[in-house]
Amino acid sequence: MLRTPVLGRSLWKSSNFSISVKRMWGTPRHHPLRPERRCSQGPCVQRSQTDTGHPLWKGPVSVPGGTRQSPINIRCRDSVYDLRLKPLTVSYAAESCLYVWNTGYFFQVEFDDSTEGSGISGGPLENHYRLKQFHFHWGAVDAWGSEHTVDDRAYPAELHLVHWNAAKYRSYKEAVLGESGLAAIGVFLQLGAHREPLQKLVEVLPEVKHKGAQVAMGPFQPSCLLPACRDYWTYPGSLTTPPLTESVTWIILKEPVQVARNQLAAFRTLLFSAPGEEEKAMVNNYRPLQALMNRKVRSSFRPVEEGTRF
Repeated sequence: MLRTPVLGRSLWKSSNFSISVKRMWGTPRHHPLRPERRCSQGPCVQRSQTDTGHPLWKGPVSVPGGTRQSPINIRCRDSVYDLRLKPLTVSYAAESCLYVWNTGYFFQVEFDDSTEGSGISGGPLENHYRLKQFHFHWGAVDAWGSEHTVDDRAYPAELHLVHWNAAKYRSYKEAVLGESGLAAIGVFLQLGAHREPLQKLVEVLPEVKHKGAQVAMGPFQPSCLLPACRDYWTYPGSLTTPPLTESVTWIILKEPVQVARNQLAAFRTLLFSAPGEEEKAMVNNYRPLQALMNRKVRSSFRPVEEGTRF
């Protein structure tokens, strides 16, 4: 999931950093002959990939001592319908969009977070959270790519909009490390109709093909990437990139959004590598599923089969 400044370009090349990331990040989803799916909620879908995953995806899946790691497989029948959950309020300012860049892991769109102009409130949150950035995760093929799964089903891609708690912390960097510091909205992407608002992003991707590339972005309204239905699941979790801190309130929207096959294919034209390095396609940039452990996944909507209420 979430991207923090700790993964700067220079740190990617640090051997000590690479070793620590390999220990923390978890193994990739491998070829179907060698499934590497792990989760705590029954049999998980077996995703596959070629050897084109990120080179840092090695080592054990779980973080030692971690109890609230992300992503997870959401079991609809095990989620708890919570009447106390409020509707999610989303208010983004298009003019706060700054630029898009290739982080070496995904492409990320950055926003001016110096004021309360763009952000979210309501839902499971106690106060307003400011929008910092959004990014996507996707697979090498359309059969997988999302970080979270629902009833063992993977989607081709997943959008994450990352916000921080400005009422409690002085900066995003501080919020990353603090309790209830971050809130992330997750949106599943599925193949279907052409999504015109996404096209503006697709058209700038050639300019950020390589790691470290950056291009200014004019006004962009992130809410155009959200589904009309704002029903959601929520659970306490973590970043899905180092430092993997357990500071995130996850809000996973139930309804996916449709994108055209060629729009998603454009994501795969990006590279993990910098100019002059061996080219490595930017695909399968997601973390393996993590154990739910003792957490509960709450829902803002009543399931089809009557579930438990709080």
